[in-house]
Amino acid sequence: MRAGTGLDDQGFFVPEGALSRVRPPFDAVLAAARPRLEEAFADRLDGAYLYGSVPRGTARAGRSDLDLLLVLAREPGPADRAAAGELAAGLDEEFRQIDGAGILLMGRERLLSPAERHDGGWFLACLCTPWFGTDHVPLLPRYRPSSLLARETNGDLGARLPLWRERVARARTDAELRLLCRAFARKLVRTGFTLVMPRLNAWTSELDASALAFGDCYPQRGAQMRRAAAVAREPLADRALLAAFTEDLGPWLAAEYARVHGVKSEENPKRGG
Repeated sequence: MRAGTGLDDQGFFVPEGALSRVRPPFDAVLAAARPRLEEAFADRLDGAYLYGSVPRGTARAGRSDLDLLLVLAREPGPADRAAAGELAAGLDEEFRQIDGAGILLMGRERLLSPAERHDGGWFLACLCTPWFGTDHVPLLPRYRPSSLLARETNGDLGARLPLWRERVARARTDAELRLLCRAFARKLVRTGFTLVMPRLNAWTSELDASALAFGDCYPQRGAQMRRAAAVAREPLADRALLAAFTEDLGPWLAAEYARVHGVKSEENPKRGG
């Protein structure tokens, strides 16, 4: 692996997580989650994966969330999404080690399709850690940083902004505003990093490192991105901050992304809907 780049000696992404990196405070959560997932989805569950800070070994007890991806034998429907939401809420309520839980669902056929090759496929192969069930990673190619990868993973920011504004307008509680703050900030920081990823020929999922790398390339927006990284970890119930995301940093970033990499094709919808 090339030191500090997230890539190997040939320039391919190195999978960033491993089950061996899961820290003891989170073992109990995973031990409880697995039988519940197996019971809820039964033979529809083809493979389960971890992603985010828990398999990277950087999760903080009581501060980090638990992120799971379930690959189903068929395309998920409303009942599957409802079951996933109920399971995630139950884990969040029961275990103080985590601050939120999220379960992404994808159908196996769609995940392995050419349309998902540089979005869901890359996400699975490079950012997810096989947990139990079928490991689909050997069916996918290896990946290098590229403009195509940047466009297909985060070239949808402009299309998301109207929905973000609607969600802020509907929010009524501080808890809702904090959830939106964390979600929007994470998306902005990750989009900012993938904007510069091909230029740097490097990869990181760490928010602070992503913001700093972006700021090196766009110093005029660096302070805003560092602020987004900070509130992604410690979200605020601040409508003014959310307005800055949706009316200033977000539109600028979407326009610059489209100029540099193009816009994600409508035929390739974002994973998870």
